[in-house]
Amino acid sequence: MDILSNLKYAKGSKNKVKRIGRGEGSGHGGTATRGMNGQRSRSGAKYKIWFEGGQMPLQRRVPKRGFKNPFRIEYQVVNLNRLQELIDKKKVEDGVINAVVLYKNRIISKAAAPYKILGNGELKAKLNVEANAFSSSAKQKIESAGGTTKEIKD
Repeated sequence: MDILSNLKYAKGSKNKVKRIGRGEGSGHGGTATRGMNGQRSRSGAKYKIWFEGGQMPLQRRVPKRGFKNPFRIEYQVVNLNRLQELIDKKKVEDGVINAVVLYKNRIISKAAAPYKILGNGELKAKLNVEANAFSSSAKQKIESAGGTTKEIKD
């Protein structure tokens, strides 16, 4: 039998957040916690998140340094030892390595972005490698193992 002193609210029925602007009785009526005057007290008030009240903004105060080349090509890097790992795990078909194979095996993160083969590590297998760029040592190691290199031009 329920006694009045044991009754509790149903779970989730009590509002934990004070509702703002819902009359004087709520404790947050009137100005609805916005204060009396100024831009932010009025409806539709918006200002840029970096606006500093007319003070010179930080991004204009801090001196600019360096140069960012807009024509720079950021290559994804693949070393020869990673290619040898693919061969050891039998993930390469017909000895052909291209963007699709590297992307499927999570060696490069974007299939459409350019990638470069570097000469770190040893290569024992004969491979036909297609890439956007090769280092000279990688090219030499691939060809000395009996493979071929093909540069892809975008």
